[in-house]
Amino acid sequence: MMEKIILGTYTRRVSEGIYTINLDNEKGELTGLELATKENSPTYLTKSKAGNLYTVTSIDGLGGAGAYDHEFQFLNAVTESGAPLCYVAVDETRQLVYGANYHKGEVNVYRILENGGLEATDAVFHQEETGPHKNQDHAHVHYTDLTPDDRLVVCDLGTDRVYTYDVSKEGKLTVVAEFVAEPGTGPRHLVFHPTNQKIAYLFGELDSTVRVLQYDAAHGSFTEKQKISTLPEDFQGENGGAAIRISKDGNYVYASNRGHNSIAVFAVSPDEYTLENIQIISTEGDFPRDFALDPENNYLVCANQNTDNLTLYSRDAATGLLSVRQKDIYAPECVCVYFD
Repeated sequence: MMEKIILGTYTRRVSEGIYTINLDNEKGELTGLELATKENSPTYLTKSKAGNLYTVTSIDGLGGAGAYDHEFQFLNAVTESGAPLCYVAVDETRQLVYGANYHKGEVNVYRILENGGLEATDAVFHQEETGPHKNQDHAHVHYTDLTPDDRLVVCDLGTDRVYTYDVSKEGKLTVVAEFVAEPGTGPRHLVFHPTNQKIAYLFGELDSTVRVLQYDAAHGSFTEKQKISTLPEDFQGENGGAAIRISKDGNYVYASNRGHNSIAVFAVSPDEYTLENIQIISTEGDFPRDFALDPENNYLVCANQNTDNLTLYSRDAATGLLSVRQKDIYAPECVCVYFD
């Protein structure tokens, strides 16, 4: 059976936009890279259940979100002055799209129109004190997605905070809680446990750690249970945490290291939901900004931005461990991996 993967990219060097590639999950092979549509640095993308594609876009120096139909035909874009977004997510219940603007420190909300296009409904800027790291010069919103109880959770690398918002049916935001991480953490992305929805795993880009958080749905708040590094103890170089994923059975967490160029694999305790590092494996390329598990969780596809290659791993469902199956699969400037 062939699984289609949609690839988001930068278009700074050789890439032209959004690509697709196929995973043959019987042979364990990636083949058939094709340009789906030209777009300016579509660095993150997602799809709705209706089949429409929502992506980061930049048009004539304006940044925002773009909408495409299931055949990659352009619907519309909502842009404003300044840099483009870095993350987009769909809210099916309210028919909204959320966007994170890293450079502006802004949370954006868009309504999905009847034809699948977008219109802006709200924008929130973070004004809180920032952290001590050189990359925390101001607020840097990096992630905007839903909690299991349909609140909006937002990671801000600059303010070392995870914000929880209530969202009105009109797409207006009201903050209800803030989790303040240790200074210099740089919260980047977060995943919830698929069966125990009171547990979330927060990846700190700047300190290369995963934090196990307890989620209190009554108040929308988080408390920390554990902090664990994604790096070997003897690593001395520069590193930035990037993507974090969890297996659909909730037994294993995966996190990518840009600099060490590896994926750290963690086993999840069945009682406390804390983490134990069981593997750190090379990504066979440079700067692994994103990766994804296939729907059956038999494979993992990792994108190495600077070396223009994908690496395909087979995954042992019983142990969670990864084994390299393919490397050097060409994918220009790839920074987002999405199984369609």
